[in-house]
Amino acid sequence: MARKKTPPKAPKKSAMPNAEIENSGVVVEQKITETLETNYMPYAMSVIVSRALPEIDGFKPSHRKLLYTMYKMGLLTGQKTKSANVVGQTMKLNPHGDAAIYETMVRLSRGNEALLHPYVDSKGNFGKAYSREMAYAASRYTEVKLDPICNELFRDIDKDTVDFVPNYDNTLMEPTLFPTTFPSVLVNSNVGIAVSMASNVCSFNLSEICETTIALIKNPEHDAISTLKGPDFSGGGYMLYDEEELRRIYQTGRGSIRVRSRYNYDSEANCIEVTEIPPTTTVEAIIDKIAEMIKIGKIREIAYIRDETDINGLKIAIDIKRGVDPDKLMQKLYKLTPLQDNYSCNFNILIGGTPKVMGVYEILSEWTAFRTECVKRRVYHDLEKKKAKLHLLKGLGKILLDIDKAIKVVRETEEEADVVSNLMIEFGIDEIQAEYVAEIKLRHLNKEYILNRISETEQLEKDIAEMEDILSSEKKVQKIIIDELKEVSKKYGKPRKTMFYYTGEEEYTEEAEEVPDYPVHLFLSRSGYFKKITPQSLRMSGEQKLKEGDVMETTLLSTNRAEVLFFSDKAQVYKAKVSQFDDTKARDFGEYIPVKLGFDEGENVFAMVVTTDYSETLMFVFENGKIAKVPLNSYETKLNRKKLTNAYSDKSPLKKLLVIKENTDILMKSTNGRAIVFNSGMILPKTTKNTIGVSVMTLKAKSLVESAYIVTDEMQENVARYRVKTIPAAGSFAKDLDDYDQITFDETT
Repeated sequence: MARKKTPPKAPKKSAMPNAEIENSGVVVEQKITETLETNYMPYAMSVIVSRALPEIDGFKPSHRKLLYTMYKMGLLTGQKTKSANVVGQTMKLNPHGDAAIYETMVRLSRGNEALLHPYVDSKGNFGKAYSREMAYAASRYTEVKLDPICNELFRDIDKDTVDFVPNYDNTLMEPTLFPTTFPSVLVNSNVGIAVSMASNVCSFNLSEICETTIALIKNPEHDAISTLKGPDFSGGGYMLYDEEELRRIYQTGRGSIRVRSRYNYDSEANCIEVTEIPPTTTVEAIIDKIAEMIKIGKIREIAYIRDETDINGLKIAIDIKRGVDPDKLMQKLYKLTPLQDNYSCNFNILIGGTPKVMGVYEILSEWTAFRTECVKRRVYHDLEKKKAKLHLLKGLGKILLDIDKAIKVVRETEEEADVVSNLMIEFGIDEIQAEYVAEIKLRHLNKEYILNRISETEQLEKDIAEMEDILSSEKKVQKIIIDELKEVSKKYGKPRKTMFYYTGEEEYTEEAEEVPDYPVHLFLSRSGYFKKITPQSLRMSGEQKLKEGDVMETTLLSTNRAEVLFFSDKAQVYKAKVSQFDDTKARDFGEYIPVKLGFDEGENVFAMVVTTDYSETLMFVFENGKIAKVPLNSYETKLNRKKLTNAYSDKSPLKKLLVIKENTDILMKSTNGRAIVFNSGMILPKTTKNTIGVSVMTLKAKSLVESAYIVTDEMQENVARYRVKTIPAAGSFAKDLDDYDQITFDETT
């Protein structure tokens, strides 16, 4: 329940000086649903309908107000004017502030390079869409006018082709839509975030869109993918062609398009030059990500990277090390950085004030219906004008029969107010015709002038008949739309900027990184510090340096190509490659694993397992006397996951993790001094990682498992008396095993 506090009412005038204020300080309970409906819903609807989502003409209200203001300022044909001037004038229609208006103008400008076909011809610094740091200049420094393509937005806008509404203070009229002669909604990209919904419309090539629209008008069953090859982005790049995904986008309006950067290789400088990037990223984001990958050691082939973007356009220069294959490196960068990125399509467009997610087919159908209405309204407007003119000329034709009589009527009429009515009576014309005749100048009351005017009558009648025929024929309206689309395509069409890259699935599989292979000693301390030391370095080193109070828990001899699994005390395992760690020396503390691998808060390393082929078997020894036997390949993943949850059972605290081969003898001791030795083959393996295991040691009341060890050949004779043939077993009291309690690490190859 939401509580709504009613403001205190003003005290009423009363004769009593201490009159109480009615309902003062009273808290009125109101249902949360009512609060949302009365307070939040109007705001949400305003954002959806009047701010964030584009309409069928391809524009949001902010775009439309700005461009219409520039049109009324005469900037379609005139000279450029200061941007600040346009921003100020636009505030008559858009009261949201000059900063928001200017940002809108920047994105629509040619200089910003955000649109495939910019609507604003700009002069000065308008920043760049592909850079977050190249800021645009203030509006007082830059100049703008409308781009020539805007002729197609405003053609016949003054012929009642669209509805007009009052502005916010009822002083001006503005259009609700533009009567655009081409499907601009798909020609330029549009992104908007509303309340509970969003829109993300990618751009398509103008010529392809016009051709597809014409084909669909002629044949609604036309396969759009044969003419509309795919999106075309202002920044160029390569689109990884996926016909199935494109068909899904064309049908539903939702899907994802993969776009990768374009580059060339300068062999003399041994440098990769990236000149086009995906529309969803920036130069800075790419450089930052590459630098991050270099820092963590995932990319080692790059010597230096820099931003060389200048007046000639975008350029990211990547100096590579000697002997590196630039094409293979770029394949790797495509996988690890935004040099290849996904563009998520969500064609959410307002149709009649209602948001609707539509595919390309439905959008073009809606635009065709909208454009059909515009053409009909234009034809009807011209028809009414011609009918009115014909009506006047027919009245003038009757005057021609007797000009002298007309002059006589005017001359002999005593009062001016009676001139029109007398002409109506004498010539049998209506008031409009009589008014027109009465307004003719005296010098034009001659036969030549009147004959010249009347000669237009025949042409007007033909035009009127043709227009009425158009209004009654859907085919002729469609022909007008098709002719206009062909004209637009011919006049403003450009070659594609985004090319297609046809590839097989093998292109997307990550290639195994070539890792140098050499022996290494791996150390893990009890507090979680890890060291990788080469044998040569270890031979020349002194004692291992550790934090105060820390001891070395595990040491292993392995290879640089091995994988290492760190099991935590929270029943999770973190996987890494040994090659990801830098070679260190004994005098170093090493790398702190919980920080290096991003452990959860309060999580610590319990044990380390190293493998090259996941052929080993793990034995999880729990305090309750149970042991879980799990093949190590249960932790092998194809997706290169770094973290696995439920790595082992947490029903009982884990006391020891042993890595064994087949038929290994294991010694277990309990806290009450008993011990058993059994063979690992007595326990069946489980593929479920978090299995609770099987009972191996029978424990007396209040006793727990104290320790567990792998029995070496040297230990066999001393522990023979504790060997059991079946499990679970209670074991015998141990008196000669105290030396084995001093074991603090496993020697494993």
